[in-house]
Amino acid sequence: MRLNAPLGEFEVVVLLAVLHLGEEAFGSAIRDEIQRRSRRRVSRGAVYITLDRLEEKGLLTSRLAGASDSRGGRPKRYFSATATGLKGVKYSVQMLARMQEGLEPLLGT
Repeated sequence: MRLNAPLGEFEVVVLLAVLHLGEEAFGSAIRDEIQRRSRRRVSRGAVYITLDRLEEKGLLTSRLAGASDSRGGRPKRYFSATATGLKGVKYSVQMLARMQEGLEPLLGT
């Protein structure tokens, strides 16, 4: 399946965080993972807007589970990448690697 539009940088970052977290990929954990790995602050709103957009594009799916009193009886929303989402993130990472080829002396990699 082909994506209608290329993935943006933050979409790739969110998808990668979901993949890293596996079964534990819920909103605040995704935000924490992005902040820890990227060493940049990320707003809660930016994460949730991106998660919704990725789900609308068919790159993520979500399920509700784990309602608790500490959450006011609300369940957590867990995310996982679809096959299309995995293809999209692979394509984006590979494209960046191809663009970087030959620039190692300049980029110090």
